[in-house]
Amino acid sequence: MAAQYSIDGTTAKGIAASVERGVAEGGLSPGDALPPVRRLADELGVSPGTVATAYKELRQRGLVVTRGRGGTVVAETPSVASRRPPRVPQGLVDLAGGHPDPAFLPVLRPPSPVTPVYGSHRAAPRLAALEEVTRQWFARDGVPARHVTFAHGALDCIARLLSTELRPGDPVAVEDPGFHHLLDLVPALGLRTVPVTVDGEGLVPESLRAALRGGVRAVVCSPRGQSPTGAFFSRSRRDELVAVLRDFPEVLVVEDDHNAEIGGAAAHTLAAAGLARWAQVRTVSKHLGIDLRWAGVACDATTLARHDGRMLMTSGWVSHILQETVSGLLRDEAVRALVTRGEAAYAERRTALIDALGAHRIRSVGASGLNVWVPVRDESAVVNGLRTQGWWVAAGARFRIASPPAVRITSSTLAPADAVRLAADFAEVLGDAQATYGG
Repeated sequence: MAAQYSIDGTTAKGIAASVERGVAEGGLSPGDALPPVRRLADELGVSPGTVATAYKELRQRGLVVTRGRGGTVVAETPSVASRRPPRVPQGLVDLAGGHPDPAFLPVLRPPSPVTPVYGSHRAAPRLAALEEVTRQWFARDGVPARHVTFAHGALDCIARLLSTELRPGDPVAVEDPGFHHLLDLVPALGLRTVPVTVDGEGLVPESLRAALRGGVRAVVCSPRGQSPTGAFFSRSRRDELVAVLRDFPEVLVVEDDHNAEIGGAAAHTLAAAGLARWAQVRTVSKHLGIDLRWAGVACDATTLARHDGRMLMTSGWVSHILQETVSGLLRDEAVRALVTRGEAAYAERRTALIDALGAHRIRSVGASGLNVWVPVRDESAVVNGLRTQGWWVAAGARFRIASPPAVRITSSTLAPADAVRLAADFAEVLGDAQATYGG
């Protein structure tokens, strides 16, 4: 508890450093309340303004959040500590990770030999062959491909885009429920998350408009294979969202199309709609391999300049060895055939699980991607109940801000016959929970 950790310091920086130390060392845990400003000021013998400044710095850096009358508390994912997924207990079937089936991933063969070069690759950061393949990849789905660049994965790219575009405290519209790593990243950058409701067709236009009217500076969303719900933009929904976004041309719209090759849904993207400020990020982790930390980015000219300018000052470029590997895989016909088989298998497995749950009158969604989202009343009861049956699924709390409770089940490795058994166990767990909690 917060009461067991003594905050010290006589300056705003000293107080902030003391709180950060407590979080990093475990003296302060996520959700722990910090003392009210005036009380801590009296205890430390400083002015309330000094404590308020310390708390403001901690908020901007993503260590704490303010909950109105609930006071200031340690963030659920403070930026000094990453939230790693819980270890899967031995003997359980892991359906929580959101990962692809290794059977549909190619064997990685890095290029060899690699000729030493003098100096660095900053002057020519992108291999021409991979740049051309990347342009074709985006253009295939109508995404303008005049300006493309590379990053070290989707989140690396999104972090760079947001940090060059926004300032600490700026609001960012995110999907709710949404990708848990993004929900962790935004506050870690010192930015403020603004939830936008998601239904089966993705972002709800009315909810997005409310967020934009509230002053958000950027929007991050997925056009298909949305995690955790599997939602994807229909053509009509995309058009509705574009109509909303055109009233806010200064807002940066970032699409994370991480399931572009295996999502099982057509591409009706915002990136193809001619917005003023936009970027679409595509990664290869889900269909070529999780260790390929590479992403292609298509964007407007201003966004390209800001992204590459920041990258030039930091890592400089994505490894050319990695680029050679990705380029070869993207052009390999056998690899493409393997990925196509994987996409078909993932669709079959998603559908089988949804149908099996439906046979027990359990509502679920998962129209694309690798996961199925199942609304429940008590996440902990369901997760723990399925654990006793041998299944390991993800509690929805990691993916939610204000949306109702649910659990996420990764269906990518779940054979249809096993889906039937899982659905029966799920129904039994729900029956036990209703008996325990009075229906």
